[in-house]
Amino acid sequence: MSAPEGGSTGDRLLGILRPRLRPVDLAVALLLALLGFGTVVQVRSTQDEGVLASARQEDLVQILDDLQGRSERLRAEVATLTATQERLTTGSDRSTAALTEARRRSQLLGVLAGTVPAKGPGVTVTLTDPQGQVSADVLLDALEELRNAGTEAVQLEGPADAENAGRVRVVASTSLLDDADDAGPGILVDGAHLRPPYRFTALGDPATLAAALAIPGGVVDTVGRAGGTARVERSGSLRVAVLRPLDRPRYARPAPDGG
Repeated sequence: MSAPEGGSTGDRLLGILRPRLRPVDLAVALLLALLGFGTVVQVRSTQDEGVLASARQEDLVQILDDLQGRSERLRAEVATLTATQERLTTGSDRSTAALTEARRRSQLLGVLAGTVPAKGPGVTVTLTDPQGQVSADVLLDALEELRNAGTEAVQLEGPADAENAGRVRVVASTSLLDDADDAGPGILVDGAHLRPPYRFTALGDPATLAAALAIPGGVVDTVGRAGGTARVERSGSLRVAVLRPLDRPRYARPAPDGG
């Protein structure tokens, strides 16, 4: 017996049950998505405005100074890169300029990678933890605040008289983990066990770094709420002397240009 003209009953039922997206359905879905996004943005904006509205005038000045400092650093970096590009592309002695630039970049990369010592102005940040409540997350927040404020080299260490005292050069791959034991609280930093008080030595503009750490809700406030203290000292000359070994890659090799 042949199937009825126009397809079987099952096919017709599938056609009825299959959802059909009309243009108006897509428009409604898009509008709902935009409305949800706008609501989230508005809520976050309102929260941020509430924090700023309750801040003191001195705190607002510090925040403004921090933003202006970051803007000036970015403009200076753009100017430096533009001048370097002009020397390398339009200079009469391009090979000498390229060699000088390569040496300069090698030193800068060595500072960033922690393979050469560094010195300059900056701040020391000492975090006490009498109640054992300053965790690795707090130290990570302090490190991120320093990086956002333009620090160029960082060293983290525990007390000099501690049995397991250690010093670590902080780089992009540095890891921080809580490592408390029977002897008390501590932090494991790249395999080195550090005990409080913790001390950061950070090279950069002292005023900008100090202002970034003192922003309301920042590191100084966080450590205070945990029962500790955060003491920030500015200095015109500091030294970051701890070095990191340069690891040889096991698998990666330089690829030829265009490869």
